Amino acid sequence: MPMSSLPAAILSHMTAINNVPPPPLHSIPNLKKSKHINYGQLNALCHIRGQHSRSMSNILSAHDTFMKQYPKVFLHQKPRLPKLFKQEEQRELNEGKEESQHQQPDDSNNIAVHVQRAHGGHILYRPKRATEKFEEFLAILKKLPIHRTPYEHKTVWKFLKTIPDLTFQLNDKHLKTLSKTVFSETWLKGSTVVANDGFYVILKGLARPQTNVYKNLIEGSDSPDSFIPQSFHSFIWSEELKNSSLAEMYLPSYDSMLSKWSTFGTLEVMPQNESETQMFSVVTEDDCEILKIPAKGYAKIKEEKIKLENMQKVKLIRMCPYYEEWPTLSIYELIALLKWKKFPPGHVIVESGNIISFVGYINSGCCNIYRSIIGFVKLRSNKVKRSQKLVYMGKLKEKESFGEISVLLQVPFTCTIITKKEVEMAIIEDKDLF
Repeated sequence: MPMSSLPAAILSHMTAINNVPPPPLHSIPNLKKSKHINYGQLNALCHIRGQHSRSMSNILSAHDTFMKQYPKVFLHQKPRLPKLFKQEEQRELNEGKEESQHQQPDDSNNIAVHVQRAHGGHILYRPKRATEKFEEFLAILKKLPIHRTPYEHKTVWKFLKTIPDLTFQLNDKHLKTLSKTVFSETWLKGSTVVANDGFYVILKGLARPQTNVYKNLIEGSDSPDSFIPQSFHSFIWSEELKNSSLAEMYLPSYDSMLSKWSTFGTLEVMPQNESETQMFSVVTEDDCEILKIPAKGYAKIKEEKIKLENMQKVKLIRMCPYYEEWPTLSIYELIALLKWKKFPPGHVIVESGNIISFVGYINSGCCNIYRSIIGFVKLRSNKVKRSQKLVYMGKLKEKESFGEISVLLQVPFTCTIITKKEVEMAIIEDKDLF
């Protein structure tokens, strides 16, 4: 039976397909590993235990472990910062040094600079910053002390510490207190500045001294007229020497001028009769800016210092055992006689058998008390030798006193007192008590 055309076509097509050879085999391309993936961490994630467990707790723990380890699969490259070019910076620094060197003149042959440095004066050539600070200092001094800020008070204090004539005789604490009272005055050319009521420092301009004798500006000098250190340029006018035969020896030359940072005047409050006969004065050769420290301001500092010392003395005597019930008026009578004194370690204050010359109140440190005992020492030749030894008896501590009976009754001490370490005590000498 003959086949229809459609099945015959299908059969011929199938026969043709079977006779076609298969396509040639090709190799699988190699996969390139990514630079941003850590394959060791990825392998560890794939083999976490508990991922296919039926227990819910194991699945949750495996999930938590997977989430913690997953960020470690990716590698993070460190950012690279651009390089710095140091050559340009060095060039700028070198240019700045060259400019500064050109601005400052050569002072190797300038005698004035060397003299000023030798006497502790200020350097002539300073950077611009120092000049700006000085101008700020002048502006602050124009204000009344009560209107200044804490920063401005500190600025004035710093400048006062750079003046050798002040730091030589005043400690840092006193300078800090004085810095809150100082101010500046402007004097026109040809003015006469009389400095009987304070201590003056020239900040700008020149002045000619009308003086011939140095004077100690602060307490502590035995004689009224005495020479003081070379850093002082403080002068006094003495009418008595003006017409005397010694005037040629003492009068300064016309060329001796007071310049910047020179000082004159006194910090002692002078009685009115002395201030009329003795004038500390200078004549301004230019328009001058002069800093003034009032003598009354320093007098207040001394008063406060005396009050603090008296309070310390009262507290010391009150704490001594024999003075606890003393009336206050009697203690203040003793305070007027007290003097501070320090003794080094190992110092013999009084020996046994002697009358002590003062009454002592120990503020700090301690003293050992020894009793002198005479004994006999047996020698090898069956002889006996007489010897004297000190036997430790006790100790005098802080806030204890001694010597009252020996001084008042003139009785010799029965013990020897030797300082164990440095001792500070307030003493009353026997001559003051009597």
